[in-house]
Amino acid sequence: MKTNHNNYLNLAFNLAKINLGKTKSNPSVGCVVVKNGSVISSGYTSVGGRPHAEYNALNKKINFNGSDLYVTLEPCVHYGFTPPCTNIIKKNKIKRVYYSFNDVDKRTAKKSKKNLIKKNIVVIKKKNQKNNFFYQSYFINKNNLLPLIDAKIALSKDYFSINKKDEWITNNFSRDRAHLIRSNYDTIISTSKSINNDNSLLNCRLSGLNHNKPDLLIIDLNLKIKINLRLFNQLNKRKIVIITNIRKNKKIQYLKKRGVKFILVKSLKNKIDFITFFKKIKANGSSRILIESGLIFLKTLVKKKLISNIYFFKSSNYLGKNGSNNIAPNFIKNFKRLKKIKVNLNGDILYKIKMN
Repeated sequence: MKTNHNNYLNLAFNLAKINLGKTKSNPSVGCVVVKNGSVISSGYTSVGGRPHAEYNALNKKINFNGSDLYVTLEPCVHYGFTPPCTNIIKKNKIKRVYYSFNDVDKRTAKKSKKNLIKKNIVVIKKKNQKNNFFYQSYFINKNNLLPLIDAKIALSKDYFSINKKDEWITNNFSRDRAHLIRSNYDTIISTSKSINNDNSLLNCRLSGLNHNKPDLLIIDLNLKIKINLRLFNQLNKRKIVIITNIRKNKKIQYLKKRGVKFILVKSLKNKIDFITFFKKIKANGSSRILIESGLIFLKTLVKKKLISNIYFFKSSNYLGKNGSNNIAPNFIKNFKRLKKIKVNLNGDILYKIKMN
């Protein structure tokens, strides 16, 4: 019977998705071990980035001798905080290793094959088209000074971003999907204007994911944020940072006492200002960023070519006179490279727009 290697690799990628956005600077990897046509073990990168997926899959009292190992990313060969994954692969006498992507870390890149074949382990790189962009953020973080910066927007069928009569634009199926998308990012960025208007929480409110609360960064140069917002009741569960150019006042003192952090910037006007800002927050541990703001701030980032992807939820409903926008949404209408995501949203549609 012919082995469908892609089925096992797809399973490995599904495992890697579990902690996507929660592994800090390390990639989120999935691993499946197969013997005699059956999956006998699996693992994925732990929260925080360690232990790695291969260790979690192989550090068990199982006879792995002669097994095949399927892993989403080339196994590491270097010593860091933990020994290399190739060590535990060799120790357990794995017969074949299949992986989809070469690592871009110079300490490992294209070295695992040479390392493993010394122990007569067959190593095969096998592309997986279904997950072609899975490591986009990891590759961006390794090859650039900026983190991955994506965005999410919701518009009515007639392209309005504000519903004058209701809090929501899309239905509850879309909102649940939005929570799932948030869970794959370590940082959400919004503006004080958007948060003040919506009194939004910007967290993950899905069963099983509600423990995952990405850091929230609020762009608020003039310190207009309201201090009685619901999100400030979450300070014992998540990190909230305000980006401002005001050094001292009573509001800052009050919010600092409650646990809010502050980052001081001189301005956010030109592209250099934004690049400096994003470099700074990447150095502080933000590697996957999701922008959830009004169209004005989003358009600024799009024009400066800082956005990689946009998740665009399009409602099945027209708003007509009940809809409004702060700016003309023509830049959304004119977007190309819209990819419809196959998910049932009960009439709403989700697109992923590749920007860069």
